[in-house]
Amino acid sequence: MSHSSPLVLANIIGAHCQKDANLDAITFVHITADGKFEDEVRSYQQLWDYGQHIAAALDQADMQAGDSFGLLMKNHPEFVDAMVGASISNTVFVPIDPRTKGDKLSYMLNFAECRGVIVADYALANLLSALAEPEQAAQSTVEWVWVLETAEQPPPCHQSFANTRLLRDIYSGPTPALAVRALDPEDPMQLLFTSGTTGDPKAIVAPHSRFGGNATLGELFGLQPGDRPYTGLSLTHANAQIITLGMGLQMGLRTVVSRQFTKSRLWDITRRYGCTSFNLLGGMTNAIYSEAELDNDSDNPVRFVLSAGMPAQLWAAFQKRFSVKVFEFYGAAEGGITINPPGHGPMGSIGKPLPSMEAQIVNEHDQPCADNEPGRIVFRAIDGQVLPVKYFKNPEASTKKTYGGWLRMGDIGYRDEQGWFYFLYREGGGIRRNGDFIDPAPIEKKLAEHAQIRDVFVYGVPALSGSVGEKDIVAAIVVAKGNDSPSEQASADFNSAAIFDYCRQHLPSNTVPSYLQCIDEIPKTASEKPQERFLLEQFSTQSTTVFSQ
Repeated sequence: MSHSSPLVLANIIGAHCQKDANLDAITFVHITADGKFEDEVRSYQQLWDYGQHIAAALDQADMQAGDSFGLLMKNHPEFVDAMVGASISNTVFVPIDPRTKGDKLSYMLNFAECRGVIVADYALANLLSALAEPEQAAQSTVEWVWVLETAEQPPPCHQSFANTRLLRDIYSGPTPALAVRALDPEDPMQLLFTSGTTGDPKAIVAPHSRFGGNATLGELFGLQPGDRPYTGLSLTHANAQIITLGMGLQMGLRTVVSRQFTKSRLWDITRRYGCTSFNLLGGMTNAIYSEAELDNDSDNPVRFVLSAGMPAQLWAAFQKRFSVKVFEFYGAAEGGITINPPGHGPMGSIGKPLPSMEAQIVNEHDQPCADNEPGRIVFRAIDGQVLPVKYFKNPEASTKKTYGGWLRMGDIGYRDEQGWFYFLYREGGGIRRNGDFIDPAPIEKKLAEHAQIRDVFVYGVPALSGSVGEKDIVAAIVVAKGNDSPSEQASADFNSAAIFDYCRQHLPSNTVPSYLQCIDEIPKTASEKPQERFLLEQFSTQSTTVFSQ
């Protein structure tokens, strides 16, 4: 096994194989349709061996250094096997949310120049459909498809694509003994697509050093020897990949990963596997808190929650109800990190930058803002060097992201007199009502506490008054119901007037929602971030599922 760079994933795995090869490095959990637990364990030796099989198959497919392939599946063990195999062969994996389909899937595969795709059978129909589109087929670079068989649903005929293999066949036979060919930690490890909320998603060229370097920050993020971190976030997202998987592997922790996020079984998973921490994003917090209170909410082994976006108004209540500490942090896949360990900074603060970084709040002229004055959040290295960002085939966006020597996060926030930073909203995403900035967090918290509401997301729509820059407040809510559709439920026993009365009783008048948008499920990204654009597309004052005061 080569140990050319300790920042390369395969070398991290290889080093552990020398000392604790049979440790259960990762336990993959799946909650079945009938609520039962199924799990599958990968030891370091298994990660190495299966990674070797993947790398050998990539060689057989004539994949050269720097060539890319798509990775289209939920959190299966084979996802990490493919990551290891890519770093052995020095190829580039492109993680894609397995729900992606149609033109968007075609675009991502073609733009990233994927020569092949490793896909779970439940996503195969969408893949084959995207590859068969006449306009896309002419541009497609996909030469091969490898299929992971699962019990989730029967796949379509494998012969629908000429060069198709089953992963179980790739894993058969003697384990190869290939040397790790990713020698330069600055070589690309993956192309990581952004969420694409304002257009076609950009692809971040993420080097091995980004994954391996950040994976060494486990202790700064509160992890200790013997901890058992857990995530239900998708491995297609940098948060789960680095904060849980990377740090867990680097520290030799017994990491737990569930196939997908489940708010109703979250605490059951932590109890069953003795998990001492888990990571969540802001979009998950209200969903978890909205679950009906149980007598054993505080009876869990979790010491702290690694949170990115814990609403200040929910912070203390969340800690008390579940008997956990909140470790707040802020960052992006492109770089820039602040941390607020428990007991260090004020509740609601995203923290202070890591010792290696400097952060500022600047105005539209790039001048530093005064304390408590909102502005753009920017980062650079403590020595004044720009934090490098490269978007695949998009030098203009790369230059814009680091214009003036600062990494621009695209977020609005402020810094207090003690140097603690606070996030407010994405640029262009704030809610202004009657001249005031409206913080959606306290609205979401209060609605999440209503017994009839199972999930909530608050956003803004152009004000009916027509006032420039003003927005009306929309609360998208998932209500407790049977099998009815939202419109049927709304016309049956959903009492919108009672919800509005509840809001008027518990919220300042200027923050009472203008509309309630009753939906089956809040659309979210693979990282559980609410997708406002889809809610906007669905929103209509004429809809039977939208209610006004």
